[in-house]
Amino acid sequence: MNVDDLGRQAIEYDDGLSTRSVNLLLEHGRLDLVVRVAAERGEWPCAEGAVRELCRAGEFGRALDVMEPFVAIGSRDALWAKAEILLQAGRPEEALNLVRPGEAGSAWKDRDDFAGLLVKAGRVDEAIESLVPGLEGGGTLSVLVEITEGQDRDERVLELMAPLADSVRQARDEGQHGHPFSHVWELRARVLERAGRADEAIRILGEETAAHRCSTQKAFTDYAGLLARHGRLDQLRQLATGQNAHDLLDVYAGALRAHGRAEDAEAVMRDAIAADDWVGYRAWLSSTLLTDGRLDDAIAVAEPGFSWYDCSNLLYPLVVRLFDRPEDLLYLLEHPSVVAHQDHAEFQQWWRAWALAGLGRVDEAIAVAAADPEPWSDPRIVKAGLLARAGRLDAAAGELRALGTVEARRELFEVLVRQGRAGEAVDVHPTAAEVRAARPEPRPVPAGENGYALEPPF
Repeated sequence: MNVDDLGRQAIEYDDGLSTRSVNLLLEHGRLDLVVRVAAERGEWPCAEGAVRELCRAGEFGRALDVMEPFVAIGSRDALWAKAEILLQAGRPEEALNLVRPGEAGSAWKDRDDFAGLLVKAGRVDEAIESLVPGLEGGGTLSVLVEITEGQDRDERVLELMAPLADSVRQARDEGQHGHPFSHVWELRARVLERAGRADEAIRILGEETAAHRCSTQKAFTDYAGLLARHGRLDQLRQLATGQNAHDLLDVYAGALRAHGRAEDAEAVMRDAIAADDWVGYRAWLSSTLLTDGRLDDAIAVAEPGFSWYDCSNLLYPLVVRLFDRPEDLLYLLEHPSVVAHQDHAEFQQWWRAWALAGLGRVDEAIAVAAADPEPWSDPRIVKAGLLARAGRLDAAAGELRALGTVEARRELFEVLVRQGRAGEAVDVHPTAAEVRAARPEPRPVPAGENGYALEPPF
């Protein structure tokens, strides 16, 4: 294990045991195995998961033991994780001294993270003052707002923001752009709102957006959210129509629903579709109707887009939300209106197989998957996934054992854990080095090729 390995594990999360695999072990009560793999294989997701659970149980000494080998090889993430453990263990001075930035030349991330650690140690004022020298860069302002939330220091934060807001206003009035504090208005409104001064936040952010001194779309979105949270529906309606409709009409409709006006929200979106048949309107309304249990209505709204080249904006969201409702998923896929574009037909094929397996109709599911001329994975792995979906874990494990590839062993891991054989699962799971060795070289994607990776959930 070395720092390069850790960096690769952080970026290529498929190496070794993934965070998902670690969480599966922890859900099955196998913290002991996660600790063991962290020590024996040096796998960072295992160390993170083990430390989280050990600290939750108050076993800080064991958590430090898990993290120490990673600290010893020079991992920054491990060093900061150790500081967090020490802090939770009631040893704040040791924690702070471990990661205290130097007087000069320290990386901005170290300074910002250290300020957050100071807040956790109860030294809020010191944290604020530590960030003041870096405010001229602009980025630290967001950190200042984040770490002081709920710390009863909003007036001090607003005091520090005031001259920055003045400088942005002056620069914009003079026609200057690209100011480092261009996001100050959104942040200032956030602090005012949490300080109980929502009216002032709405007034200030409204004035700045109206005067176009807020340069980002996020400012308009934040303003819309602010109006929605405080029931300013008339103002929100005016903001969310016209040129901002594609970005904000869903916020207005959501606010109507939040205030008990679901029928009005639906009418607003249906009127928008009638006037401007934009995919975003249909996507919001179909998803909302599905949330309300109105599957047929959701299909009717989304149906015009099912045959579009990019069906993923309308068909795929409905499918994903029905993965755990196989009967409804099959109903959707067999609906006469659901005819996907030819370039997306394979997705319907594995969606259908998944639904059939979920209903226990595993032989039909396997036949559907086998009929695919271009299967999304090794057909034997697909078959094993469908068997596991139908609850036939022994049969799924047998298929995967017979195959024996790195990919099959990773799938076998999950099946064995579900069978209560976690120790065997860990032993059969490929190491990070094996996974990397088996990974093919990336294939260049030709221009115009569909870039959506809509993979099956197994």
